[in-house]
Amino acid sequence: MAQPDTVTRILDTAEVLFAERGFAETSLRTITSKAKVNLAAVNYHFGSKKSLIQAVFARYLDPFSVRFHVALDALDETYRDTSSGVPLEVLLETLTRTVLEIPAERNSLKVFMRLLGLAYSQAQGHLRSYLQEEYGDVFTRFTDLLRRATPELPETERFWRLHFMLGSVVFTLSGLEALRDIAEKDYDERVSVRELVHRLQPVVVQAMNAPLAPPMPTPQD
Repeated sequence: MAQPDTVTRILDTAEVLFAERGFAETSLRTITSKAKVNLAAVNYHFGSKKSLIQAVFARYLDPFSVRFHVALDALDETYRDTSSGVPLEVLLETLTRTVLEIPAERNSLKVFMRLLGLAYSQAQGHLRSYLQEEYGDVFTRFTDLLRRATPELPETERFWRLHFMLGSVVFTLSGLEALRDIAEKDYDERVSVRELVHRLQPVVVQAMNAPLAPPMPTPQD
């Protein structure tokens, strides 16, 4: 079997180490040591650690963005004559299906979900700017359809619920192995990734559709 080329070897190693240790905690020297390449190779192919982080995300998000645009085009065509737009459950199911279609020959969906969680939880301003610049158009299309599917929600409430939903998805998919082990040991149930996602979907749909929380009581002096 032929050895992977240098760029692929660096990316394969970097994404696993970033997912395990975090961006700030993973040095280029650690990556080069694990990938069995010299530091000059990273500088030559990527130029900087920031560019390497962005390249790791691009391997997943480039194919996702293309496929999700195609899927949203199909939804637009199907529901173009309806006043209410794409139903929420159909929109979320389309998002889920597209995520599961991301090529996973390098590493698992779990690794990418851990990386996505780190993108939100660690101070990587360059990464957030990069994600918005490169993939903001497909995210905007999705949020516009989400807005039409949940017209009763105030904008700020929709913002929070969307991120609560993403948090649930990232937590679940980044902990796939542990959750499946618990289900098998404690409940004698073997669950595939698709079955697990199928169970998750009604939870996030209901979360988006939940009644608004009552106002917080005013503190009493």
